[in-house]
Amino acid sequence: MKFLLDTHAFLWSLTGTGLSEPARHAFLDTENTLYLSAVSYWEVCIKISIGKLVLAVNWPEVFDAEIAANGIQWLPVEKNHCRKIGELPAIHQDPFDRLLIAQALCENMTLLTADAHIQAYTVATLW
Repeated sequence: MKFLLDTHAFLWSLTGTGLSEPARHAFLDTENTLYLSAVSYWEVCIKISIGKLVLAVNWPEVFDAEIAANGIQWLPVEKNHCRKIGELPAIHQDPFDRLLIAQALCENMTLLTADAHIQAYTVATLW
């Protein structure tokens, strides 16, 4: 199965805490393919720059190590992902979440997320 990690799911995977049991199982199951979107990386960079998120100075190296250790695939933002946003209902206005939802829908992925706003969309989720 293909799983797109919501930003918080990826961050929580770094600490080993916060993931629900089904999410942790999906994350650790080597039969699954995990993806981290460029959107999540962008969100982290923005939140660090405006003081909404504090991470260690070496966070890029920590991220790269986690990505490599877990065989996480990189998901770039494509034009069709951006266009899909326009088709989404106005349930939630967070631009990062909306683009992750669009990517999951376009790529037929299940979004690994605890976010109730995201779960209100018709995108497959697991938590």
